[in-house]
Amino acid sequence: MYELIQVGEHTYYIASPTNVGLYEYSGKCCLIDGGSDKDAAKKILKHIEGNNWTLEKVICTHSHADHTGGCATLRERTGCEVYAPGVCASIVKYPYLEPVSLFGGYPVKELRSKFTMAKPCECSELTESALPEGMELTRLDGHDFEQVGIKTPDGVWFIADSTVSPETLEKYKIAFLYDIAEHLNTLEKLKTLTGRLFIPSHSEPLEELSELAQKNIENIHEVAEIIKGYCKTGLTVDELIEKLFEEFGIKLYLMQYGLIGSTTRGYLSWLASKGEAECVYEGSKLLWKTT
Repeated sequence: MYELIQVGEHTYYIASPTNVGLYEYSGKCCLIDGGSDKDAAKKILKHIEGNNWTLEKVICTHSHADHTGGCATLRERTGCEVYAPGVCASIVKYPYLEPVSLFGGYPVKELRSKFTMAKPCECSELTESALPEGMELTRLDGHDFEQVGIKTPDGVWFIADSTVSPETLEKYKIAFLYDIAEHLNTLEKLKTLTGRLFIPSHSEPLEELSELAQKNIENIHEVAEIIKGYCKTGLTVDELIEKLFEEFGIKLYLMQYGLIGSTTRGYLSWLASKGEAECVYEGSKLLWKTT
């Protein structure tokens, strides 16, 4: 764990629960994501210091705490710049926004842990001009408000949380998503990316992405059909969430309620946008019903 693995002439990744990319250039280096917490940041810094590199930048692919939790420590220790795409830069600066988005109001204590709320860190909005020379970015939206993939000059793509491994899909079936339509667009884009290696944040590197992208697409449509089946007679959101927890054998606790609840609402919004679901009002009760 936290081994530095070379995958290109100047490209490495640090194998960890959330993989961290590293690109070295002229004695400097840039990280793709900042690790999950303070301890992860310290382990990352050991590799950087052990190679006599200077950490210049951290590029966060999106705002989730397992990707940004080490940024404050990295910045405090090295003075590096931290970047994130669009509104995600604001969440890195004001991390309480993440659990608020899950809970829909002031979040309970369990949702204000390091798993959803990183330590605040000064962060600038990511633009192509912030990238080291030769690096590229592409938008991979859907999993978060905004998300990017980063390609190094060695032809290695760091694709963030744009895919879920087959093993995880088999075990949990429903994965956290924010915008279903945008995520489907991202999965189609992944099929067209050219590169030598593709490194997801939570699984092993791949030389080819199309098959995994297609499995993710099929899984989304399968989950959508399950939701539509349950909503034939009309259900409240909480009733639907209960059905999905039972369907997929997920243990209920507040963190899972926040993650699966947010994802379920995303599915309902997507189905409504396609005219396949609608809100039905019964007195003071709001139901979601398949059309």
